[in-house]
Amino acid sequence: MTSADMNYEGSLTVDTDLLEVAGIREFEQVQVVDVESGSRFETYIISGQAGSGIIQANGAAARLVQLGDHVIIMAFAQVAEPLPADWSPKIVLVDEKNRVREVRHGRHGSE
Repeated sequence: MTSADMNYEGSLTVDTDLLEVAGIREFEQVQVVDVESGSRFETYIISGQAGSGIIQANGAAARLVQLGDHVIIMAFAQVAEPLPADWSPKIVLVDEKNRVREVRHGRHGSE
């Protein structure tokens, strides 16, 4: 977590470059898990400055995380059965400055 703004009405601001790589759209609902505290919350995404590495909890969510905490951001999709042969979840791993380090593609039923 790079910053927090308790005076905003809500959301999670994320670097636009990360959103693009992950395939997450602005205003999409996400679940956020704080690795250090275990707290979880649902909110929506706001695009942050490209290349900034920003991941900022806003509003009430800012009370659930601390600066420097590691977070997992999860976006979900409903996929019709049978699963399309070319469908797989995407996992984006970042470095300490929130730059893309690796992109993994999970397989049906596994990561």
